[in-house]
Amino acid sequence: MTHTNRGRVRQAANGSAREWAARAGLTARGVIYLLVGVLALQVAFGDGGKQADRGGALAALADKPLGAAMLWALGLGLVGMALWRLSEALFGAVGKDGHKAKKRLPAAARFVFYAFVAYSVLSFAAGDKGSGSGSSDKQSRDVSARVMDAPAGQWLVGLVGAGIVVAGVVIAVQAIRRNYHKKLKLTELSHRARQLVDVTGVGGGTARGAVFAAAGVFAVKAAIEFDPKEAKGLDDTLRSFAGTPLGPWLLVVIAAGLALFGVFSFALARWRRV
Repeated sequence: MTHTNRGRVRQAANGSAREWAARAGLTARGVIYLLVGVLALQVAFGDGGKQADRGGALAALADKPLGAAMLWALGLGLVGMALWRLSEALFGAVGKDGHKAKKRLPAAARFVFYAFVAYSVLSFAAGDKGSGSGSSDKQSRDVSARVMDAPAGQWLVGLVGAGIVVAGVVIAVQAIRRNYHKKLKLTELSHRARQLVDVTGVGGGTARGAVFAAAGVFAVKAAIEFDPKEAKGLDDTLRSFAGTPLGPWLLVVIAAGLALFGVFSFALARWRRV
């Protein structure tokens, strides 16, 4: 085999591995969002004992038949997600701007995030029940408290919170504008499949953006009041929607949106260009 042919075989193998990692990771992300959405719906309809965040999703999954096997599969899928994002950071993503820093730097940040999530899920699957199932609210308060104790920590928490608000708005706007079309194999989608992608992509992305923005607002509030207890994780952020004038029905809408985003992630696992 010539050097050129060996290079082509290696490139094809790397491409296949990257595609597998991406599709496994998107599927795993979809499972988590779908479970969180279902848990949040249960909270909205009166089951306040549920924990509507990643920890609650893992606990719910563990209670199911073959729960242990599903947890391991979920963790390995998230490892795939982390490796996919790492490959984008190192070698660039798909698209005309994929090799530019504005695409590679966010990919590096996503790699760090998903590596942490994968580690927590695999630790939970291995028996460390305090790892993946910890309350997101307690984690947010603890991190905010530690940061605020550092020099200029109050400003840092406020800036991070403002950044999360901006990210939430961007996520929602991009979903409404259907920017995800640029990453899809649109020619492979039937009319019904495209309708499914648009309903779940717009509805799910908008709800996800709203949750991000709300969490950011609470972080900013914690910084302004110099009170880490005001910071909220996913569970408390979701419950806050039920405290609005619209009552639990707004939480129902947001929870359904998160479940839709889970389905949208499954669609991406099938039709996204990677």
